Amino acid sequence: MSFIVASPQLIVGEWWSPDMVAWLTKDLIDALRVDPKRVYLTGLSMGGYGTWETAAKYPELFAAITPICGRGDPASAWKLRYIPTWIFHGAKDSVVPIKHSDDMNEALKRYDNVKYTVYPEADHDSWTETYLNEELYRWFLGHRRFKYTDVHALVNPEKFIGRYKSKENSAEVYLKDGRLHIALGTSANKELQ
Repeated sequence: MSFIVASPQLIVGEWWSPDMVAWLTKDLIDALRVDPKRVYLTGLSMGGYGTWETAAKYPELFAAITPICGRGDPASAWKLRYIPTWIFHGAKDSVVPIKHSDDMNEALKRYDNVKYTVYPEADHDSWTETYLNEELYRWFLGHRRFKYTDVHALVNPEKFIGRYKSKENSAEVYLKDGRLHIALGTSANKELQ
């Protein structure tokens, strides 16, 4: 198995910037022989936080992610719905509570794209065993980036003007292609009332 690995580091007192990680990723894709459909993101501890945050902000960049003993925002899990995710955490982690990974696992289950491995005896260092596991690398290579498609708005969408009703009749008025349209109904037509 061949990978190009980039391991950016932070100096003390700094925090991950999803924008900088995305910029670095895009720069490496342009500069090296990288298959853009097979770009994976992983990080541990603070890098686990950064993995969650970067993938949520730039989901179109990554084919799969592996946050290790990090914390994500369950409210942003929907942004990760197309990114296969394998979470790792030590059950005895005294630095980043395992509850954070539990919460993300629960939030992602509805999208059927999450794996979760808990090391029962591991404290904070759950990355050594993870990165020594060859199955992780086979799992990465088994995923390609989800193909996002653009949805284009209509050139001349309908513009709703209003709904009018009397005791027995109703009408919806809208503008389409520069012309006024009226949909008539009766009081029996509940959609228009």
